[in-house]
Amino acid sequence: MTQIENRQIARDSLFLMADLRIDGMDGEYRIKVRNLSAGGMMGEGGLQVVRGTLVAVNIRNVGWISGTIAWVQENRFGVAFTEEIDPKLARSAAAPVAHDKPNFVRTYEAQYSPATPESRNLRKL
Repeated sequence: MTQIENRQIARDSLFLMADLRIDGMDGEYRIKVRNLSAGGMMGEGGLQVVRGTLVAVNIRNVGWISGTIAWVQENRFGVAFTEEIDPKLARSAAAPVAHDKPNFVRTYEAQYSPATPESRNLRKL
């Protein structure tokens, strides 16, 4: 596919944070995802990447996806995924965190303390 043909692929403009692993380097880097499609993404961050480098990106509600740096321009870069994803998953709300106790067992003393004469005179901020 030529560069002009790539521009016709549907992609969602968005802003979310993701983690990036670079092949051959230790650690993860926090990056901004500016747009996302089934076949790739545009990321932005204060790290130096080189075209052709193998990477893995952890996108919210999608998970880790492997890919290759397709282009680099200043602090932005493109990642071509090795497998297609559903980009709409990244837009959906994050899954709720499971608590160790069900709601009816937890105590809410701090949130619902009874009003005392002293607290009635306090001004809410």
